[in-house]
Amino acid sequence: MTFEMLYSKIHRAVVTNANLNYVGSVTIDKELMDAAKLVVGQKVEIVNINNAERFSTYVIEGEYGKKEICLNGAAARKAQIGDRVIIIAYANMTQDERSKFKPYIVLVDEKNSIEEVRDYV
Repeated sequence: MTFEMLYSKIHRAVVTNANLNYVGSVTIDKELMDAAKLVVGQKVEIVNINNAERFSTYVIEGEYGKKEICLNGAAARKAQIGDRVIIIAYANMTQDERSKFKPYIVLVDEKNSIEEVRDYV
């Protein structure tokens, strides 16, 4: 048996752009991706703190250090530039794996600069 568990999250990131005409996804600064251990194409859930929208999409790598969080395609309708979001990734784990695993939690400021990276909830 496996359990779907929190793998990582980027907490309270600020949406910097929204591109309705793109095929789909969320573009995330490579620096933030690395800190959260996210990979290109990985499924993520996005929770908009400002309007309570919650939706799933996949990750596209953004330019390192640009601090970009860009919602693309239909996701662009779920948030406005300046909204705060939580980007969450989950992973399937066995009972043994989940008892040992500590999720990667990336806390960012209002400019999407990393304030702290935690390996626990």
